[in-house]
Amino acid sequence: MARGERMSPVDTTWLRMDRPNNPMVIVGVIKLAGPVDPRELAATLAERLLVYRRFGQKAVRVAGGMSWVDDARFDITRHIHHVRLPGAAGDAELEQFVGELAATPLDHSIPLWQYHIVEGFEGGAAVVVRIHHAIADGIALIGVMLSLTDDLHGLDEPAADWTARSEDGKGDWWSSLFAPLGRVVKMGTKLSARMAKASNHNGGGPAAQALGLVKDGAGIVGELAGLLFMANDSRTPLKGVPHGKKKVAWAEPLPLSEVKTIAHARGCSVNDVLMSCVAGAINAYLAELGEPTHGVEIRALIPVNLRAPGRHRELGNEFGIVTLVLPVGIDEPLARLAEVQKRMDALKRSQQAGVTYGLLAVLGYTPKLAQDALFGILLYRATAVMTNVPGPQMPLKIAGAEISQLMFWVPQSGDIGIGVSILSYNGKVQFGLITDAELVPEPRRVIAHFGPQFERLLYLTLLDYAERAEDLANAEHAAHPKSRHRRRSTTAAATPAAPRSRRKPAATSAPEA
Repeated sequence: MARGERMSPVDTTWLRMDRPNNPMVIVGVIKLAGPVDPRELAATLAERLLVYRRFGQKAVRVAGGMSWVDDARFDITRHIHHVRLPGAAGDAELEQFVGELAATPLDHSIPLWQYHIVEGFEGGAAVVVRIHHAIADGIALIGVMLSLTDDLHGLDEPAADWTARSEDGKGDWWSSLFAPLGRVVKMGTKLSARMAKASNHNGGGPAAQALGLVKDGAGIVGELAGLLFMANDSRTPLKGVPHGKKKVAWAEPLPLSEVKTIAHARGCSVNDVLMSCVAGAINAYLAELGEPTHGVEIRALIPVNLRAPGRHRELGNEFGIVTLVLPVGIDEPLARLAEVQKRMDALKRSQQAGVTYGLLAVLGYTPKLAQDALFGILLYRATAVMTNVPGPQMPLKIAGAEISQLMFWVPQSGDIGIGVSILSYNGKVQFGLITDAELVPEPRRVIAHFGPQFERLLYLTLLDYAERAEDLANAEHAAHPKSRHRRRSTTAAATPAAPRSRRKPAATSAPEA
């Protein structure tokens, strides 16, 4: 008899969240610089991935829930495929191919994952990874990807380094931000067991029982009520019912050092800077469509890692969700960044991540209809799902080929049709977008604004920094005229230089259209 293990209630929730127009599949892209031997690459992927037992197991319904059961007829050729792109076989063709795969459900009669090796891509190769959300969340998927590399294969400490500290040097953003929620996370597991017992009694229905247990166990009634009764965000062309056809696009990577420059100068986090740029890009896109932008606010659901440090390689789902309302309607970049920082600081003081984790846990024991209805309340009030994951800051190789670009997208649950992905790797920040083609038929028109919005924010930050330094020097000179020469030298040395490779935009220009 095939061996198996009970699926966790949170993983069960994500397994049952599949929809024809929104499969719950995480999609990743790994670009490899040539030369690449496709056969060696396939053998490396198979050997290292199957170290994880989960990738040889099927999701099977059993009495009382779902289980992971070993696939007695497992065949690696049903999971690793070789393809060649048509035409120029460049980014445009790869984006179209990834979009088609993102819209295609996985075969539930076999283990829920696929690799597509794109041969001959730009003189090297590309690997498109598809893994069902029930197997792993975004942090776990990055851990899986890193375990495939030559550099980190079989090593624990180097792999842990990439999650140990965030890009701004203040510690892992995901872990440090919500470290105080350890008690709530543990409570989510306890709630699952209590929900199983409560399901045999009448108590107002499974959804009511779930809510009662979350409130009683975690003691955070106000936080839960705030999530379930929050107002809708602004109606824009980005919001609507997805039809199922997906489009994918990504921007040129940004230098992480320049993102840090803004964060340091403005006294905020790297994450604040990037989220502000996303809001600015959406502002510019809406303006380009002739849509009003004044006062527009878009709610984004952001997965937050709740794993203990060093557990990023473990599969499964251990994350909560926070809701960030992006101030898209603020045109001025510095004011927009300040507002994003203010809202992110408020999230850091909340317990949203723990509440949603507990909610996901207990929903795994409710009937699917109740799960969809309850979680749908949250999803209906949002427009996008956004992830920002710190990746390794060193070049990596797979089968001897260097990884030139690395990106991934989590699925868009319910009727959400927009997914934003931000991933840092090897000193660069990669921004990607996945959309429902009915809502945003040309995602490249959105990401085309990301770079210019960042350029503008960088320029204004440096300009403001220089002006404040000059004002300080003038004030000190007025008080101490004899120190004029020394103060000038100090000011010049303290003012960061603008990147030489970047064109300086006009400080008073309107948002790029």
